[in-house]
Amino acid sequence: MLSEFAKVLLFLIIGVIFVAGGLITNRLIRPHKPNPEKSTIYECGEEPIGNPWVKFNIRFYTVALIFLIFEVEVVFLFPWAVIYKELGLFAFIEMVVFLLILILGYVYAWAKGDLEWDKPKPKYLGFEREKREIEEVQA
Repeated sequence: MLSEFAKVLLFLIIGVIFVAGGLITNRLIRPHKPNPEKSTIYECGEEPIGNPWVKFNIRFYTVALIFLIFEVEVVFLFPWAVIYKELGLFAFIEMVVFLLILILGYVYAWAKGDLEWDKPKPKYLGFEREKREIEEVQA
C-alpha cells in the first residue's frame, strides 16, 4: 500500500519539477526589453480611453449564466437519445420529468424578466413610496 502512495508522490514531484522547470527556463531565455509602448493596454488595436474598471450591466452575466445552464442541460439529452430504445419506459419518464423541470426553470426565468434585455422596474408597492421619500430628502 505504501508503494502505491509513493507512486502518486513521485508523479506529483515530477509534475511540480516539470512545471517549475518550464517557468524557470522561460524566465531565463525570454527577451526582457520593457518600454512604454509595450506597457500600454492592448484592446484590439484601439487606443484605451477612460477608466478600465467600467461597471458592466449585470444583465450580461445573468443572460450568460442562463444560457450556460440550459446549454449544459441540453447536452444530457444526447447520450439518452442514443440509447433510448434500450432504456425503455422508465428512462422515458425520467427524461420527461427532467424536461419538465428544465421547462419550469425556463418559464421562471422568463416570468422573472431575466430574459428581457431591458428589465422593467420592480412592481412592488413600496417602490413609489421609497422614490418619493428619496426625492423629498434630496429637495
